[in-house]
Amino acid sequence: MAPVRRQALVVRGGWRGHRPRESTNLFLPFLAAHGFQTLVEESLEVYEDEKLLTATDLIVQCWTGGDITAAESAGLAAAVRAGTGLAGWHGGIVDAFRDDPGYALLVGGQRVRDVPAPTDQRVTPTPDHADHPVLSGTGAFDVPSAPYWVHGDPLNDVLATVTFDADETRRRPVAVPAVWTRRWGRGRVFVSTVGHGPDELRSPPVRGLVERGLLWAARSTEPRGDTSAVRPPGPC
Repeated sequence: MAPVRRQALVVRGGWRGHRPRESTNLFLPFLAAHGFQTLVEESLEVYEDEKLLTATDLIVQCWTGGDITAAESAGLAAAVRAGTGLAGWHGGIVDAFRDDPGYALLVGGQRVRDVPAPTDQRVTPTPDHADHPVLSGTGAFDVPSAPYWVHGDPLNDVLATVTFDADETRRRPVAVPAVWTRRWGRGRVFVSTVGHGPDELRSPPVRGLVERGLLWAARSTEPRGDTSAVRPPGPC
């Protein structure tokens, strides 16, 4: 019997500074090599397609800023609750749809803008989750871009942090979540605040982290009922 191919949906757009097309294109061959048929969409309207999302095992979102309608947000949340995985990195997931508190609740955090930050960051795995599959073989590593200060959900499993040193505002150093996973209903959510653009995502530790996160978030191969709604792959 031929292996069951899983369906991935890449939703990209928003602020062009994070180069959503180039960034997501880096991971399309990886998804194909791991048995995913991938559909690429550059409109949030796809989140209203209930049949498609039911047949989707993994949503990869790269959409910084922008607005999402109530129907689109509800469709995305319903899909994750039903078992569709959701994954993303940097502003494409934690700096999206800032006026929608339901979206922030779904992904487990939101970037707080205009917080003074160092010019680079050291990503440090948390000891409590050292054996998590997303961290497999990963130690602390440096990234030459400013970290995000995020407000996080207490239901997150924080896999790695970045440290903001004390300054004239912060009285002491503080470790801020940088990578986390969470369960939402039957679905899994993976978030990395690291991954500013294609150059950073090509870095082996960053790329490996994201790739393992995509696989972790995806729904396991299991009967899903009718998959006739799956569209043919779109252009890259």
